[in-house]
Amino acid sequence: MMYMLSLGIFKVNTFGSNSMSALAELYQSICNCQKCDISLTRTKAVPGEGADNAEIMFVGEAPGWHEDQQGRPFVGAAGQFLTQLIKSIGYEREQVYITNVIKTRPPNNRDPLPNEITNCWPYLERQIEIINPQMIVTLGRFSMGLFMPGKIISQTHGTSIKKDGRLYFAMYHPAAALHQGSLRSVIQSDMLKIPALLAELKKEKEHVPTSHKAEDGFVQAKLF
Repeated sequence: MMYMLSLGIFKVNTFGSNSMSALAELYQSICNCQKCDISLTRTKAVPGEGADNAEIMFVGEAPGWHEDQQGRPFVGAAGQFLTQLIKSIGYEREQVYITNVIKTRPPNNRDPLPNEITNCWPYLERQIEIINPQMIVTLGRFSMGLFMPGKIISQTHGTSIKKDGRLYFAMYHPAAALHQGSLRSVIQSDMLKIPALLAELKKEKEHVPTSHKAEDGFVQAKLF
């Protein structure tokens, strides 16, 4: 049975006490983190939210003003579009996991700095380890750059790579559609590729020998 863990304002749909405890501990660490100067200007940290056993993890770039006020990821206009996109492939927000590369809003919504990305990476890495999603969807160039270094988003969006049994799928950030209307249909089309890719990945795993499956669950992408 699904039930909700609420750590202050942060909510996780959880099916197991181990992951619940691990995420609660991680969220507390994120809220207390002062590695970067931007921790002094934030209203609330934004760790992430969603199912602790989600098949799909969406990774954006950084919280915006609305996220900073509420402590939740993707709750502004871009977030509303992301919610529509998630529903278009048959999921609810509560069934996936949503987070960002960095967990604190940069002043004036500027781009994340390299040291901020480096400082926040262990938190994202730990989220991936706990949730162990089958697919990570990168939203925007900063997120894509972590998992697909050296790629250009205008050339890479809508494509995927597989590493250690996990699929990484690149998309434009939903906010791009708000600034450039022509990208809205592109983002929608890319999103609709996800179910087939995920189904294919599951089919491949069904044909992997049991011994390999047992090992694969403990292998994480090493990005640094």
